[in-house]
Parts: sequence; C-alpha cells; structure tokens
Amino acid sequence: MDKSCIILAGGKSSRMARDKAFVTVGGESLLQRVINAVDPIAGNTIVVAAKGQTLPLPSGRQNMKVVADIFPNKGVLGGLYTGLAASKSFYNLVVACDMPFLNQNFLRPLLQIANGYDAVIPRLGNMIEPLHAVYTKDCLGILAGLFEHDNLKVRDAFPLLRVRYLGAAEIEGLDPRRLSLFNVNTEFDLEKAREMEKYLA
Repeated sequence: MDKSCIILAGGKSSRMARDKAFVTVGGESLLQRVINAVDPIAGNTIVVAAKGQTLPLPSGRQNMKVVADIFPNKGVLGGLYTGLAASKSFYNLVVACDMPFLNQNFLRPLLQIANGYDAVIPRLGNMIEPLHAVYTKDCLGILAGLFEHDNLKVRDAFPLLRVRYLGAAEIEGLDPRRLSLFNVNTEFDLEKAREMEKYLA
C-alpha cells in the first residue's frame, strides 16, 4: 500500500499556554513519542508545523519532512489539508502530536481496511477522533470546499466522503483501554499521562 503518515504539530496549545510538542512523557517529547510510534508503519512521515515554529525533531531521518501550514490559524482543517497536499501517498495515516500512547496494533488495521474508502475514523458514541484516522488524497477537494464556505469543521466533510467508522467494539478489540485516543490538552492531562506512563513501563 502506498502510505505515509501525517503528524499535526502546529496547534496553538491554548489550554496549556506552551507548545505541547515539547512537553515530555517518559523522558521523551510528545512529538518524539508519536514519531517513534508511526515510523515503522508509514514509508514517509510529514510533520505539519505552524510557520516559523521550532520542533523537537530527531536528526538523521531521511524519510521525514516538515511543512508549514498552508492556512495559518485554520485549526485542524488547515493542518489536515496541508499534510494531504504535501503527501505523495494516496493513503495517509493522520495523527496529532499530543497522543503519547499510540498503539501500532491499532494504527495498522486502520490502513488495512482503508481500501474503497476516503477515510477510516474511530467513533465512540458521539465522539469522533479525526486525528487518529486515515485519509486519502481524494479528500482534498471536499476539504477545499469547506474552506470556500469558511467552514473549519472537519466533521462536516464526513457526510460528503466515503467513511468507514470503527465502532466501540472494534476499537476495544484493538486497544481495550483506549489509550491510543488519549490526548494531552491540559496540564492535568499531562500529569495524568506521566502517571499512566509509570504504570505502563
């Protein structure tokens, strides 16, 4: 399968008041943990950053590139569009840089079932996780249409796409504790992640 990974790292981190990519869990930055998790899965990794943003990137990774957000201050939608536009792969695993417990046993099946769909997205009840998902290049036109209507809600693209949702039973079969979907959004989340890391180590 022609596949790449896109990591969105250009968020404002407004609830933490500092760049989440740099905060550490288990002695590694959040961004480094995410890179380590996806590196064995995708042939190439694209990190989407804000213009002028400095990131804690590993050295010597020839299969990784950093691209500046095409649509600054347009949230997840802007980062997703930028990553897909920069990718040379048709299938793209898209994750956020603030997910410290990504699980390859959960990520790989997303790609394995992507054939015939525009996107594969986990869904728990009313909660949709658009940044632990697979998107194809065919999504670009729909996303561009949202920008044209000044709509920055990624989920509004889903009714216009062929989406394969993973329900709760499927998610729990791959990741029973749902740790992959844990995001570090606040200082409280960060402390919780550090405590979880001690337990998991």
